[in-house]
Amino acid sequence: MPTVVDIGTLIERSPEIRKGRPCIAGTGVTVRRIAGWYNLGLTPEEIAAKIEHLTLAQIHAALAYYHANRDEIDGDIEAEEAAAEELFPARANRM
Repeated sequence: MPTVVDIGTLIERSPEIRKGRPCIAGTGVTVRRIAGWYNLGLTPEEIAAKIEHLTLAQIHAALAYYHANRDEIDGDIEAEEAAAEELFPARANRM
């Protein structure tokens, strides 16, 4: 009989890992990282090829979390971009 995975166990949060951001369980890979690549146009298969230790199911779980909590993840991405712009204003102006 094939192993059945409860998809609710694929994403976790821990204050000790990545400042409590949602991550793929058992890894330090954040949903934000997966969403960022997805928003750049990469397919789930391309993302899985970049992070070879992740399964396609884990990538899809991260994307499902992202789509269900888009405001949270996009807000986190925007906040980090704004902080980087404050720290490195010359770099932001060159982009």
